[in-house]
Amino acid sequence: MRILIAGGSGFIGSHLTERLIADGNDVVALDNFITGSRINVAHLVGHPQFELIEHDITQPFEIDGKLAAVMNLASPASPVGYLDNPIETMLVGSHGTHNMLELARVKGARFLHASTSEVYGDPLEHPQRESYWGHVNPIGVRSVYDEAKRFAEALTMAYHRKHGLQTRLIRIFNTYGPRMDLDDGRVVPNFVKQAVRNEPLTIYGDGKATRSFTYVSDLVDGMVRLLWSNEGMPVNIGNPTEMTITEFAKAVLAAAGPNCQSQAVYVQPMRDRIADDPQRRRPDITRARTILGWEPKVSLEEGLKHTIAYFREAALV
Repeated sequence: MRILIAGGSGFIGSHLTERLIADGNDVVALDNFITGSRINVAHLVGHPQFELIEHDITQPFEIDGKLAAVMNLASPASPVGYLDNPIETMLVGSHGTHNMLELARVKGARFLHASTSEVYGDPLEHPQRESYWGHVNPIGVRSVYDEAKRFAEALTMAYHRKHGLQTRLIRIFNTYGPRMDLDDGRVVPNFVKQAVRNEPLTIYGDGKATRSFTYVSDLVDGMVRLLWSNEGMPVNIGNPTEMTITEFAKAVLAAAGPNCQSQAVYVQPMRDRIADDPQRRRPDITRARTILGWEPKVSLEEGLKHTIAYFREAALV
């Protein structure tokens, strides 16, 4: 089948592209490279099943031929990405999603929107189920990302209800792996970069905030399963194993090996960068297990070893 991926050169998009090609599909990747990188898909250029098109999806897009599916992953996804590009983030979530939905409608294709656990905001429910409406500051600094994703979900459901479009909504929880941008400001690349450079691992605050970490191959598997399923309502894809940031720092140090000289240090965070930062984050994946037969398989230890090895071997640090 022929599948279009908006954001196809991003961290997750590039891994998804590889998986779909391995499954025998043709992939058309769209990207304007505002946060994605050509390096992520350089090894696929020239592959007969791969086409890369530079395009900003906030502008209308047309393509000849059939499409079986449109997968919308286009958006800055890290705090650095969306805080540095706030208007672009809002527009890709609104105009960009609209243009991709229209493309799917015209082509009679399935549409999958990559949403996020950020739609739950700083949650008052724990763990977070898909039925939870969230606790989001609509005008805070993070709102450009949170509200763009919430709007995109609503627009996707509007297309489903009005046009009968086959839509899928995946809510992605913290994901890590090779090809992450080491400077994107999230905890995994921050700690990995510091560990391989033998620098202190900087923990903002008291380290008691929690996250759950999903290796990218597990996420991609859940994404593909959801795309071809008959489920039209949101599905959480993430790892239900919750850990504190302090515990995660210890896991990174262990994965970095005995030659790593880094130690964790606690620092005061910059308030403008952590306003409304969720203190607890853990998915309820009951629906993913029941509907998709999905659950994460890659352990944190294994995933971190692959991630650290990638950045060492790629000489990106």
